[in-house]
Amino acid sequence: MVSLQHPMGEEKRIRVLIVDDIPETRENLRKLLQFEGDIEVIGAATGGADSIERAKELAPDIVLMDINMPDLDGIAAAEAILQASPHTQLVMMSVQGDADYLRRSMLAGAREFLTKPFTSDELVTAIRRVHRLQPRIEAPPLIQRAPPLEETPLPTKPEKRGKAIALYSPKGGVGCSTIATNLAIALGEEGERKVALVDFSLQFGDLGVLLNLQPKSTVADLAPHIEELDDILLDEVMQAHSSGVKALLAPPRPEMADLMAPEDMRRILAQLKSIYDYIIVDTASSLSDSTLAVLESSDKILLVISPDIPTIKNARLFFEVMEALDHPLEDIMLVLNKVDGRGSIQEEKIEASIKHPIASRISNDREAALAAANQGIPLLIGQKNRPISQDILTLARQLSRELEKVEKTIPEEAVSGSKGLIKRIFRSPGIL
Repeated sequence: MVSLQHPMGEEKRIRVLIVDDIPETRENLRKLLQFEGDIEVIGAATGGADSIERAKELAPDIVLMDINMPDLDGIAAAEAILQASPHTQLVMMSVQGDADYLRRSMLAGAREFLTKPFTSDELVTAIRRVHRLQPRIEAPPLIQRAPPLEETPLPTKPEKRGKAIALYSPKGGVGCSTIATNLAIALGEEGERKVALVDFSLQFGDLGVLLNLQPKSTVADLAPHIEELDDILLDEVMQAHSSGVKALLAPPRPEMADLMAPEDMRRILAQLKSIYDYIIVDTASSLSDSTLAVLESSDKILLVISPDIPTIKNARLFFEVMEALDHPLEDIMLVLNKVDGRGSIQEEKIEASIKHPIASRISNDREAALAAANQGIPLLIGQKNRPISQDILTLARQLSRELEKVEKTIPEEAVSGSKGLIKRIFRSPGIL
């Protein structure tokens, strides 16, 4: 591993201010950081009010802030610090790790949340990850825009209308994430197209692992600034892969999924459509309001199933739900994964049970898929000649043709969000 410490001082060190009302905690944190060559503890504050003055005085890169303090709690102090020192970033700490604390911290402007006790590695990793985000928040508002020049107006950017393709399976372990990853790469290879890959399996998303991308920033970083969302902000949060695909990764911890509301996910997809030609979205297996918001905002849904009774049963229920929600069934492509012909249920019986035709088939190659996942090298990069890879390329071409046939428009009401989708489903006849 390359050291970030340079004896001649070429590399700027990350300047950290520690804020905690317990002296032993302040000292322990200092000790945890003292041997990190790229991190420097420049001071400590004994409480929230003291931290505001110390931040103004020292202008730290990172404030390591405890939430529960007697004089002024860390969340209120964090808001005041960001007003006074916009370039500073906040890492919050608390012995309570519930979702309410996390949400309040992030809304106050914190970039990371650590639950005590935490290890030295967790602390150092959080500080470095947060520091990498610093260039995009030099001053409020988040992205500075120059006022337009009246005498030389800029030309209007033509409205782009990209296509969002959501991959969903009513059962985990079917292979959605593997197909999503390779489908995005395949679509990028079909002509000069800009392709985004979005991990909206917010609790346990795996796209970063499958692409071997370190989560420098994730969709959770957009949550406090969703009202300011634009092309520039999205580009800074997304991560580039060697294939040319740009990825928006899931949050690093499951509880951070609560930071994203269904309306936020709609807004993100709408913005991505103004930048990219294709947006491939991986979703969670549960039919939550968030997942349904993504499905409703997509131009195509790839329903991925495997040839087994539980998955087939769930797929049939999924179509019933979509029909109850008046979602056009022709916008759903049924993709049969893990096809091997050895004892599997016949395709005719699957179609008869689900009452929907199979649009595409992908070969079963557990060995190749497992190797790709473990190595972080997608099939279309490391094993392109395998039948499973060729099947995904065929799916990409088929999908391109389907999307070129119809220019679908999303109703205006879909952009504003539709709350209570699950309640709508359960009120519909024939579902319960």
